[in-house]
Amino acid sequence: MGNVTGPARTRLSPEERRAQLLDLGVRLLATRSLDELSIDVLAEEAGISRGLLYHYFGNKHAFHEAVVRRAADDLIAQTAPPVEGDPVERLLVSVTAYVDYVVANYEGYLSLVKGAAGGNDTLRRIYDEARSALTDRIFREDAEGQLITDTPASRLVVRGWSAMAEELVLTWKVEPNGVSREDLIAIVAGSLPALVEAVGAGGVGPGPAAE
Repeated sequence: MGNVTGPARTRLSPEERRAQLLDLGVRLLATRSLDELSIDVLAEEAGISRGLLYHYFGNKHAFHEAVVRRAADDLIAQTAPPVEGDPVERLLVSVTAYVDYVVANYEGYLSLVKGAAGGNDTLRRIYDEARSALTDRIFREDAEGQLITDTPASRLVVRGWSAMAEELVLTWKVEPNGVSREDLIAIVAGSLPALVEAVGAGGVGPGPAAE
């Protein structure tokens, strides 16, 4: 009887293997703080040696930076609004995705926020880059127009709104106090046009109010 062989295993390149480990690190970070995400934890979950992980990432700090940066990239990608459509509806889609992302990745996201606020320069840089990517989208114009006119005053308002939205979602995740997910999304999405209009920071584009 001939030898029976299993399916050939695909050998990953170093770049592919590193990306695979980063994906695992991001999944683990969703349910634990950054301090709890160690080389040992990832090595155990991946079934590889600590030495191999150090080969890919160098040290603990570089490992944490790589995982957090990948998580921030995921946040930006997952919250991308539709390319076309009514500006208010695009905002609603993006806010809905943001709420769902923070809820699903609460521990890791909170670690990024706390690390950035606590003086960690690397986390602050990643945090600021992610926030800028999220807020800059609001001023994108397409065939349907802009949600908000791009002015220095409106950018100041949007940055403040972004901080408020983050605090609302993080607080709600811990203590919703009877506020539903749908209500939270309506509050966050609806508050931006209202703030801009209230302070006269720029015109608000067409579209129904987010409800």
